[in-house]
Amino acid sequence: MLNGIWAGMILLGVVFAALTGRMDVVTNAALDSAGEAIELCITMAGVVALWMGLMEIAKEAGLIAKMTGGIEPFLNFMFPGIPKGHPAREYIATNLIANMLGLGWACTPAGLKAMEALGKLEEERGNYGKNTGGDEKARVASLEMCNFLILNISSLQLIPVNMIAYRSQYGSSNPAGIIAPAILATGISTLTAIVYCKWKARARK
Repeated sequence: MLNGIWAGMILLGVVFAALTGRMDVVTNAALDSAGEAIELCITMAGVVALWMGLMEIAKEAGLIAKMTGGIEPFLNFMFPGIPKGHPAREYIATNLIANMLGLGWACTPAGLKAMEALGKLEEERGNYGKNTGGDEKARVASLEMCNFLILNISSLQLIPVNMIAYRSQYGSSNPAGIIAPAILATGISTLTAIVYCKWKARARK
Protein backbone atom coordinates (compact mmCIF):
# COMPACT_ATOMS: atom_id res chain seq x y z
CA MET A 1 0.00 0.00 0.00
CA LEU A 2 2.67 2.49 1.03
CA ASN A 3 4.85 1.48 -1.92
CA GLY A 4 1.96 2.25 -4.25
CA ILE A 5 1.38 5.65 -2.62
CA TRP A 6 5.06 6.62 -2.88
CA ALA A 7 5.28 5.40 -6.47
CA GLY A 8 2.16 7.38 -7.36
CA MET A 9 3.53 10.56 -5.79
CA ILE A 10 6.84 10.21 -7.63
CA LEU A 11 5.11 9.52 -10.94
CA LEU A 12 2.74 12.45 -10.44
CA GLY A 13 5.68 14.76 -9.71
CA VAL A 14 7.58 13.65 -12.82
CA VAL A 15 4.51 14.03 -15.04
CA PHE A 16 3.75 17.49 -13.63
CA ALA A 17 7.38 18.58 -14.13
CA ALA A 18 7.33 17.31 -17.71
CA LEU A 19 4.10 19.18 -18.50
CA THR A 20 5.34 22.42 -16.96
CA GLY A 21 8.84 22.22 -18.41
CA ARG A 22 10.60 21.94 -15.05
CA MET A 23 12.34 18.58 -15.37
CA ASP A 24 15.63 20.24 -14.43
CA VAL A 25 14.20 21.06 -11.00
CA VAL A 26 13.15 17.43 -10.48
CA THR A 27 16.57 16.18 -11.57
CA ASN A 28 18.44 18.56 -9.26
CA ALA A 29 16.15 17.73 -6.36
CA ALA A 30 16.66 13.99 -6.90
CA LEU A 31 20.45 14.36 -6.93
CA ASP A 32 20.47 16.62 -3.87
CA SER A 33 18.16 14.27 -1.97
CA ALA A 34 20.33 11.28 -2.83
CA GLY A 35 23.36 13.06 -1.38
CA GLU A 36 21.46 14.03 1.77
CA ALA A 37 20.28 10.43 2.18
CA ILE A 38 23.86 9.16 2.12
CA GLU A 39 24.96 11.78 4.66
CA LEU A 40 22.05 10.89 6.93
CA CYS A 41 22.87 7.16 6.68
CA ILE A 42 26.48 7.84 7.67
CA THR A 43 25.35 10.00 10.60
CA MET A 44 22.85 7.41 11.81
CA ALA A 45 25.43 4.64 11.42
CA GLY A 46 27.65 6.49 13.86
CA VAL A 47 24.79 6.97 16.31
CA VAL A 48 23.84 3.30 16.04
CA ALA A 49 27.42 2.16 16.61
CA LEU A 50 27.79 4.43 19.66
CA TRP A 51 24.60 3.40 21.44
CA MET A 52 24.79 -0.27 20.51
CA GLY A 53 28.31 -0.29 21.93
CA LEU A 54 27.13 1.38 25.12
CA MET A 55 24.33 -1.18 25.42
CA GLU A 56 26.82 -4.02 25.13
CA ILE A 57 29.06 -2.40 27.75
CA ALA A 58 26.08 -1.94 30.06
CA LYS A 59 25.08 -5.56 29.53
CA GLU A 60 28.56 -6.89 30.28
CA ALA A 61 28.81 -4.64 33.35
CA GLY A 62 25.56 -6.01 34.72
CA LEU A 63 23.68 -2.71 34.42
CA ILE A 64 21.00 -4.21 32.20
CA ALA A 65 20.42 -6.98 34.74
CA LYS A 66 20.05 -4.39 37.52
CA MET A 67 17.65 -2.31 35.42
CA THR A 68 15.69 -5.47 34.65
CA GLY A 69 15.37 -6.10 38.38
CA GLY A 70 14.22 -2.52 38.80
CA ILE A 71 11.27 -2.94 36.44
CA GLU A 72 10.37 -6.39 37.80
CA PRO A 73 7.23 -5.04 39.55
CA PHE A 74 6.06 -3.57 36.26
CA LEU A 75 6.64 -6.89 34.50
CA ASN A 76 4.67 -8.68 37.21
CA PHE A 77 1.83 -6.19 36.74
CA MET A 78 1.74 -6.36 32.93
CA PHE A 79 2.67 -10.02 32.45
CA PRO A 80 1.40 -11.99 35.46
CA GLY A 81 1.08 -15.11 33.33
CA ILE A 82 4.81 -15.34 32.54
CA PRO A 83 6.59 -17.49 35.17
CA LYS A 84 9.39 -15.83 37.10
CA GLY A 85 12.79 -16.72 35.68
CA HIS A 86 11.38 -17.37 32.21
CA PRO A 87 13.67 -16.12 29.38
CA ALA A 88 10.83 -14.05 27.94
CA ARG A 89 11.00 -11.74 30.95
CA GLU A 90 14.63 -10.80 30.31
CA TYR A 91 14.01 -10.20 26.60
CA ILE A 92 10.93 -8.07 27.31
CA ALA A 93 12.83 -6.05 29.91
CA THR A 94 15.75 -5.49 27.53
CA ASN A 95 13.37 -4.37 24.81
CA LEU A 96 11.55 -1.92 27.08
CA ILE A 97 14.81 -0.49 28.45
CA ALA A 98 16.24 -0.01 24.96
CA ASN A 99 13.01 1.69 23.90
CA MET A 100 13.13 4.05 26.88
CA LEU A 101 16.67 5.02 25.89
CA GLY A 102 15.52 5.62 22.31
CA LEU A 103 17.57 2.74 20.93
CA GLY A 104 15.13 1.37 18.39
CA TRP A 105 17.89 -0.60 16.70
CA ALA A 106 18.92 -2.30 19.94
CA CYS A 107 15.38 -3.19 21.01
CA THR A 108 14.44 -5.04 17.81
CA PRO A 109 16.53 -8.20 18.38
CA ALA A 110 15.32 -8.40 21.99
CA GLY A 111 11.73 -7.97 20.80
CA LEU A 112 12.04 -10.83 18.33
CA LYS A 113 13.60 -13.04 21.00
CA ALA A 114 10.80 -12.14 23.39
CA MET A 115 8.14 -13.14 20.87
CA GLU A 116 9.98 -16.40 20.19
CA ALA A 117 10.17 -17.16 23.92
CA LEU A 118 6.48 -16.32 24.38
CA GLY A 119 5.65 -18.67 21.51
CA LYS A 120 7.55 -21.49 23.21
CA LEU A 121 5.67 -20.70 26.42
CA GLU A 122 2.38 -21.15 24.57
CA GLU A 123 3.60 -24.48 23.23
CA GLU A 124 4.46 -25.57 26.76
CA ARG A 125 0.97 -24.61 27.87
CA GLY A 126 -0.48 -26.62 24.99
CA ASN A 127 -2.58 -23.71 23.76
CA TYR A 128 -1.69 -23.85 20.07
CA GLY A 129 -4.44 -25.35 18.00
CA LYS A 130 -7.21 -24.78 20.54
CA ASN A 131 -8.69 -21.73 18.81
CA THR A 132 -7.84 -22.70 15.25
CA GLY A 133 -10.13 -25.63 14.58
CA GLY A 134 -7.66 -28.12 16.00
CA ASP A 135 -4.86 -27.24 13.60
CA GLU A 136 -1.74 -27.79 15.72
CA LYS A 137 0.41 -25.89 13.23
CA ALA A 138 -1.71 -22.76 13.50
CA ARG A 139 -0.51 -19.96 15.73
CA VAL A 140 -2.70 -17.59 17.73
CA ALA A 141 -1.11 -14.67 19.56
CA SER A 142 -1.32 -15.06 23.33
CA LEU A 143 -2.42 -12.30 25.71
CA GLU A 144 1.23 -11.74 26.69
CA MET A 145 2.24 -11.40 23.03
CA CYS A 146 -0.47 -8.82 22.38
CA ASN A 147 0.36 -6.84 25.52
CA PHE A 148 4.06 -6.82 24.68
CA LEU A 149 3.43 -5.69 21.10
CA ILE A 150 1.15 -2.86 22.26
CA LEU A 151 3.71 -1.70 24.83
CA ASN A 152 6.46 -1.86 22.24
CA ILE A 153 4.46 0.26 19.81
CA SER A 154 3.57 2.85 22.47
CA SER A 155 7.33 3.10 23.15
CA LEU A 156 8.02 5.33 26.15
CA GLN A 157 11.21 7.25 25.30
CA LEU A 158 13.26 9.23 27.78
CA ILE A 159 15.98 9.98 25.22
CA PRO A 160 14.67 10.13 21.62
CA VAL A 161 18.04 9.42 20.01
CA ASN A 162 16.62 9.08 16.49
CA MET A 163 14.90 12.46 16.52
CA ILE A 164 17.89 14.20 18.08
CA ALA A 165 20.15 12.76 15.36
CA TYR A 166 17.75 13.80 12.59
CA ARG A 167 17.40 17.35 13.98
CA SER A 168 21.16 17.66 14.31
CA GLN A 169 21.68 16.42 10.76
CA TYR A 170 19.29 19.02 9.34
CA GLY A 171 20.79 21.96 11.21
CA SER A 172 18.56 22.39 14.25
CA SER A 173 19.91 25.00 16.69
CA ASN A 174 18.70 22.88 19.61
CA PRO A 175 18.53 19.20 18.60
CA ALA A 176 17.77 18.07 22.17
CA GLY A 177 14.80 20.42 22.43
CA ILE A 178 12.58 17.52 21.41
CA ILE A 179 13.23 15.60 24.66
CA ALA A 180 10.48 17.14 26.83
CA PRO A 181 7.72 16.90 24.16
CA ALA A 182 8.82 13.34 23.35
CA ILE A 183 8.63 12.26 26.99
CA LEU A 184 5.16 13.82 27.30
CA ALA A 185 3.83 12.29 24.07
CA THR A 186 5.26 8.81 24.60
CA GLY A 187 4.30 8.90 28.29
CA ILE A 188 0.67 9.49 27.32
CA SER A 189 0.79 6.80 24.63
CA THR A 190 2.34 4.27 27.02
CA LEU A 191 -0.18 5.05 29.78
CA THR A 192 -2.98 4.59 27.26
CA ALA A 193 -1.45 1.27 26.19
CA ILE A 194 -1.26 0.04 29.79
CA VAL A 195 -4.88 0.98 30.50
CA TYR A 196 -6.02 -0.68 27.27
CA CYS A 197 -4.08 -3.90 27.94
CA LYS A 198 -5.47 -4.25 31.48
CA TRP A 199 -8.99 -3.45 30.27
CA LYS A 200 -8.80 -6.11 27.55
CA ALA A 201 -7.34 -8.62 30.01
CA ARG A 202 -10.23 -8.00 32.40
CA ALA A 203 -12.76 -8.25 29.56
CA ARG A 204 -11.18 -11.50 28.40
CA LYS A 205 -11.59 -13.04 31.85
